Amino acid sequence: MTVAEGIGAPSRETLLSLYRQMLNIRRTEEALARLHQQGLVHGACHTYVGEEAIATGVCAHLGPDDSIFSTHRGHGHALAKGVSPAEVMAELLGRETGCAHGRGGSMHLFKPEVGLLGTSGIVGPSILLAAGAAYAFKLNNNGHVAVAFFGDGASNNGAFHEGINMATIWQLPVLFVCENNQYATEIAYGSVSRVLDVSAKAAGYGLPGVAVDGNDVIAVYEVAGQAVERARAGQGPTLIECKTYRYHGHASSDDPRRYRTTEEEERARARDCIKRFREHVLTRHLMTPAELDEIDARNSALIDEAVAFAEASPLPEAWELTTDVYVPAGPGAGP
Repeated sequence: MTVAEGIGAPSRETLLSLYRQMLNIRRTEEALARLHQQGLVHGACHTYVGEEAIATGVCAHLGPDDSIFSTHRGHGHALAKGVSPAEVMAELLGRETGCAHGRGGSMHLFKPEVGLLGTSGIVGPSILLAAGAAYAFKLNNNGHVAVAFFGDGASNNGAFHEGINMATIWQLPVLFVCENNQYATEIAYGSVSRVLDVSAKAAGYGLPGVAVDGNDVIAVYEVAGQAVERARAGQGPTLIECKTYRYHGHASSDDPRRYRTTEEEERARARDCIKRFREHVLTRHLMTPAELDEIDARNSALIDEAVAFAEASPLPEAWELTTDVYVPAGPGAGP
């Protein structure tokens, strides 16, 4: 499968939407990093900066009835699937107005109303969960699609092999999206796998495997569109490897200087997805600098409002501690 065989170039309206979403993720993550430095976000914070094109390009093809399952680095996926910046920020600040009412935090975002069925700090479960959701979709014959986002490190996990094998046998409507940012925490992918392209592993299971530039939102959009069409048509799963790079450390406490060089980071930043998108649409006269700058300004204002909303939101009441933990007692409540 190649991009040339896909659904065609995105419309101007779609291009504008893709740009807004990438900016939305970038500015939200930058604001969350500042809030973490101020001590307002507790615990680890894994930012998605540098990888925005992947969540944006994939989720542009999904509706609220389609389900995604994410990782510890899940803020970008949540935003691309329809969770607002205000809800994400409030959740990370532990506020009642967060998408999980302040109970989940950074690594456990959850909003089923938009099809976000959870992020998790455990490596690999998104693959199995997405296969399970896709199995339900196939049984119900409802045309919905499930997506598993995971990192390169998860491709060496047993869940990867079990989930993809099961999905292929049953031809489930699911996308397996590997965000290969080249490092599993501090371990370079090339040092733990003789197969350097995760997408090449698809051949062993009999499903399409596609490698795409994860810093090119248009390429991701087109490849994901093909895979979603295949899934909805009953043609089974696709493994998509998006080659990308995270700009910051693995988490807020990580110092990337211990395992990668400044020169390597500078080369990656030169291929920034937002910068490349602007160059693409401007050189082809698809948009004007004024249009893009207006989107930038509106997005900055939106993020400022989201921060103010989160900071002003109340903390959950103490009596709510066990809400959604235990089954209510009473007739018909079960054992």
